[in-house]
Amino acid sequence: MADKISGELHVANDVLADIVGYAALECYGVVGMTAPNAADGIAKLLPASRLRRGITVTPEEEGIKVDLYVVIEYGTNITTVSQNLSDQVKFALNEYACVPITDVIVHVQDIRIR
Repeated sequence: MADKISGELHVANDVLADIVGYAALECYGVVGMTAPNAADGIAKLLPASRLRRGITVTPEEEGIKVDLYVVIEYGTNITTVSQNLSDQVKFALNEYACVPITDVIVHVQDIRIR
């Protein structure tokens, strides 16, 4: 049995965004992340090194709110992929960072053939 250590743990929003980004890329049907402000309605895929730009982590009173801006694979069910993505992100944040989550919102910016 492990001993409990008193104190508080603070995890930076950038670290949380990294956890979310890697969880998102492991999710079936997600082609990649895109910047939230897609100029001219054109969503450009972000390289893996800049995943954070496609994720917004907002601290709230009860926990954190996560917005993901994603590109989904053509031919997949958008609702199912979005729900799986939300579940995977919640699991990753609970498992690795132990932070309370108020909401995970998936914004599908584009659909692409992989």
